[in-house]
Amino acid sequence: MNKIGFNVLAWSASVSDELKPIIERLKEIGYDGVEFFVGSPDEKAYKEIGEFTANAGLESSTVFVLGPDENPIDPDPKVRAKALDKMKWTIDRSHDLGAKIICGPFHSAFSTFAKRSPNEDEYSRSAEILYQAGEHAKQAGIVLAPEALNRFECYLCNTMDQLLHLITKTNHPNVKAMFDTHHANIEEKNLGDAIRKIAPVLHHVHISENDRGTPGSGHVPWDDTFATLAEIKFKGWLTIEGFTRNDPDFANSIGVWREFSQPWEMAENGYKFIKMMGEKHGL
Repeated sequence: MNKIGFNVLAWSASVSDELKPIIERLKEIGYDGVEFFVGSPDEKAYKEIGEFTANAGLESSTVFVLGPDENPIDPDPKVRAKALDKMKWTIDRSHDLGAKIICGPFHSAFSTFAKRSPNEDEYSRSAEILYQAGEHAKQAGIVLAPEALNRFECYLCNTMDQLLHLITKTNHPNVKAMFDTHHANIEEKNLGDAIRKIAPVLHHVHISENDRGTPGSGHVPWDDTFATLAEIKFKGWLTIEGFTRNDPDFANSIGVWREFSQPWEMAENGYKFIKMMGEKHGL
């Protein structure tokens, strides 16, 4: 069975001591790892929480986003340089946490649009910055796994076709791809075909319901998803990423205006669901 993780954004976007009892309970449920959002500026907290997580017997992964002033596809080289600096800082903090994977839509700035379709110059700029970030990640033993987002949050990479094009263009061994069932449910014609498309570079999977609630409670085609992951012999993480209004500032920033599921209901039932589907499909 693949390793199963849980993203603590369901509780908080900060890395702090407040996460310690959450980490302990996730271990009790049966999780193999915890995914953290890298953004809070307290650098000491990352190493402390990383050591706490490892001592609890759990592995770590991380996720982050970039803003418009640090956009890898911006025509201004100074803005792109800020993007690379932020990526390197995130890689260092992820290393402090003990993470081996960094995922997220860091191929471009979150929710920043050009009011047109993406062009090849933007893919080239993104690939150049991702390659340089990949060199830094390689030194830390970390793989970067950029993520395609839905059209309301991103315009550079909405589909696996676009993401594969970018990863191929980047051509770095430490830059792979992530698949998120929530975004794919919006953008892809068929989730199984999308997974097969990205399979050669797939490194991380977010198990996310269509409404960001508890996996298995909505209409994502889960049988097709798990069957295809088994078909391609995917060996990476299956990490639940669900959102709540527990951290209002973060919730407001991503347009979460209501509760989909309570965090512990999501964690407990989501874990059972992944185990069930994994066993059903031989994953």
